[in-house]
Amino acid sequence: MVAVEFEAQLKGYGLTTAQILYRMPDHPSLLQEFLWQHYDLAPDFPELFKFLEFWDRELEGPVQHVRIAHQRQVGPAKWRAARALYGPH
Repeated sequence: MVAVEFEAQLKGYGLTTAQILYRMPDHPSLLQEFLWQHYDLAPDFPELFKFLEFWDRELEGPVQHVRIAHQRQVGPAKWRAARALYGPH
């Protein structure tokens, strides 16, 4: 049985981390941080935007800023010539 996360990676999904800064409703001068992590498709990030729509609809703390990091974990290998690292030149 193949893990759901691995199947998603084969379909082009990568691990996405979003740093979400939001204002606390009862203390609007303070920023709070929330980290969200999920497998998502760059550059459109449908899962992240679905979560942010949920946040806007259901939570009181307004989002101030979102920073996104994305890394595809499965993809073509990158090769370097071994001769450049050691052996006869």
